[in-house]
Amino acid sequence: MTVILGLNAYHADAAAALVVDGRLIVAAEEERFCRVKHWAGLPLEAVKACLREAALDIRQVQHIAINRDPRAHFLKKTLFALSQRPSLGAVRDRLRNAARVKDVRRNLEAGLALNPGSITAAVHNVEHHRAHLASTFLVSPFEAAAVASVDGFGDFVSTMLAQGEGRRFTVLDQITFPHSLGIFYLALTQYLGFRNYGDEYKVMGLAAYGKPDCLQDMRKLIQLKPRGRFQLNTEFFVHHSEGVSMTWDGGEPAIGRVFSNRLVALLGPPRQTHEPVTERHENIAASLQALYEEALCHVLRHLHDATRRTELCLAGGCALNSVANGKIQSQTPFTHIYVPPAAGDSGGAVGAAYMVWCETLGQTRSFVMDRSDWGPLCSEQDITEEVRRRTSELSEAGCLVDRVDGDETLCRRTAVLIAEGRVVGWFQGRMEWGARALGHRSIVADPRRPEMRDLLNARIKKREPFRPFAPSILEEAVGDYFEQVGASPFMTMTYRVKEDMQDRIPASMHVDGTGRLQTVSRQTEPLYWRLIKEFEQLTGVPVILDTSFNENEPIVCTPKEAVECFLRTKMDVLAIGPYLIRRRF
Repeated sequence: MTVILGLNAYHADAAAALVVDGRLIVAAEEERFCRVKHWAGLPLEAVKACLREAALDIRQVQHIAINRDPRAHFLKKTLFALSQRPSLGAVRDRLRNAARVKDVRRNLEAGLALNPGSITAAVHNVEHHRAHLASTFLVSPFEAAAVASVDGFGDFVSTMLAQGEGRRFTVLDQITFPHSLGIFYLALTQYLGFRNYGDEYKVMGLAAYGKPDCLQDMRKLIQLKPRGRFQLNTEFFVHHSEGVSMTWDGGEPAIGRVFSNRLVALLGPPRQTHEPVTERHENIAASLQALYEEALCHVLRHLHDATRRTELCLAGGCALNSVANGKIQSQTPFTHIYVPPAAGDSGGAVGAAYMVWCETLGQTRSFVMDRSDWGPLCSEQDITEEVRRRTSELSEAGCLVDRVDGDETLCRRTAVLIAEGRVVGWFQGRMEWGARALGHRSIVADPRRPEMRDLLNARIKKREPFRPFAPSILEEAVGDYFEQVGASPFMTMTYRVKEDMQDRIPASMHVDGTGRLQTVSRQTEPLYWRLIKEFEQLTGVPVILDTSFNENEPIVCTPKEAVECFLRTKMDVLAIGPYLIRRRF
């Protein structure tokens, strides 16, 4: 038995994954356990959870793969530091971070309260973007494909392009520091007043409200070059000249300001976090999104020319831009696209593990990631104990608790409640792997009710009103509702709703008539498929509105967190395991 522990450590979205004999057994992000969004550091709780789920001891792990290699591109890093002389603080941050990466085995022993030398596994440092490439191609359904990783930066690289064949891929090109589509998007995200790590998805949602009338000015920030390359106009950024402070260890990640005063002179005063969002901000967001899409498709068209493949595997933080992903089929020659559920840095844990399995150990591929529920399972016993422990509290809150026999009955009764306009917390099976709630830790509601979007944002999610929700749709019905569609099992694609269907699912549709959809397969998601099917039989609509089960926090992980979130928000129903907990209506 060959056991590989993959890690994304000392970086945002810290995560762990276990691969045994070439098959993924479990994968989880640290944030789900420590309850801090995008937690950065060594993912000790995720490691523990993975080992528990797999019934393994850390001493049984033979290989530890981490998606960082401080030695990669060392000469380029040195020459850049000598020529640009970044701030001492920025250099210190990176040297301290690199030292932690090198000490991962010792730090694991200390964190797990083991004696020095207890962990004998070989440690493998996998270059960041190679781990991204592996996290998509080596678990994809394609035997051969074009492969792209597009990110902020990792190991001095922002973009890596490759051709995948069998168990290997060949790197064709890469774009290095300081040029980055991720930094371009981050700079404008910060400029628009969204300063928290990972806020780019808010700007993607905001863009639908605006018009790209700032494109002429925006083009001054980035130039598209021949052969799919691009170059930032560094006058508008400071990450290359001053260096940017980063906090990556043991808490919420933070990145200092990356845009320069030249950008302020070009676009005007930046929005402060407390200021309202105006039409000007919407138009800047729309222009940013439009230029990003143009640049991404420029890169991908060249990748197609170089590989002559119509299959594309995509990863990296920028692969979470579902709006851009949904346009790849119409604006490039690619016809089949695979984006894994954890396309960002957390997915590097899986990618690093598969690099060791396929590249280092020379083993063949035998696993396809066609579902998302790779996190820990909360047993029915765990759920029952939590419900019983909360009996008096639930009663005081005016809740009725019913135990339901059988999945079919559970889905039918839940579908009736959704059709009646109830907001339901849906906590079933193993936790999802990746940033999206995909029918295991979800809040679900009726997409036919236009008022549901505002109700959820104000009453449950307590977030900006421009934030959209997602449609989960039966896989076999997707062509009836959406244009230019391909499979989107992990909610990584945004497509336009057909004109004649828009009034049927208005709450799950964005203001521009699009939806970031999840195609739900009966084979890979049987319980969630059954729920949607029951809703269709009641209403004629094979779609339910889906959003993550949380309230300005990481997605709930345990029954305790699910019950607490249900009680402190105004959800109507909690379907947790075999229990239906309903507020008195």
